[in-house]
Amino acid sequence: MRPALILIALIVVAALAGPLALDWRYDMIDWDAVRAAPFTAGHPMGTDSVGRDLLARTLVGTRVTLGVAFAAALVSLVVGVAWGAIAGWRGGKVDEAMMRIVDALYALPFMFVVILLMVVFGRSILLVFLGIGAVEWLTMARVVRGQMIALRDRPFVTAAEAAGAPPVAIVLRHMLPNIAGVAIAYLLLTVPQVVMIESFLSFLGLGVQEPMTSLGILLKDGADDMDIAPHALLLPAAMLVALLLCLTRIGESLRDRFVQ
Repeated sequence: MRPALILIALIVVAALAGPLALDWRYDMIDWDAVRAAPFTAGHPMGTDSVGRDLLARTLVGTRVTLGVAFAAALVSLVVGVAWGAIAGWRGGKVDEAMMRIVDALYALPFMFVVILLMVVFGRSILLVFLGIGAVEWLTMARVVRGQMIALRDRPFVTAAEAAGAPPVAIVLRHMLPNIAGVAIAYLLLTVPQVVMIESFLSFLGLGVQEPMTSLGILLKDGADDMDIAPHALLLPAAMLVALLLCLTRIGESLRDRFVQ
């Protein structure tokens, strides 16, 4: 897991600080260097079809994609933990009703829901991560519910009930801290899924909008120019693959450590 952590840290630092060290902003146009090849003066990774620096756009796009992914994952964490904790603690008919709702939502075509949200509420980066997070909490809710049921009859919970602690205090102080590791592990496994979804939506023109950029937008632009400028596709594609592999490796390592 250590190489993946180091690579992710390097990518995050590059995405945050890299654009500040470049001469060209991600949205600045160099009319003298349209579709410039890599290692051109002033543009180490070349430019796109309108003369924008590819390295700057890739670093900013990585920052935007990671920001959307973590924000959406946090939305799914908050909703999923709350839903799963209530279902697992209450049990009985409440648990059955809440989990049937989860099963019903699982049956909905996810992309249709997100596209419908975009059409109804308009395209914005805020809506992108809220929409993705609102449909990514289902797995988190199931995981948290299972952990709550496993902890429900443990001696420390019984002792807290016997001492007269209110249910909310038992859940918040005694049970949720014990499932924090599992929740964080699945949170990190949610992030690469959201990265893929955001990239796919942006590739279709439904995610992040110009002049802002993301890895999905860069992949679409690179695919359009793949025949005459393959480097425009290779750099964002390599960045996306590195992110997905590292985040998945870290999430799986944490899951194996916390889930018995």
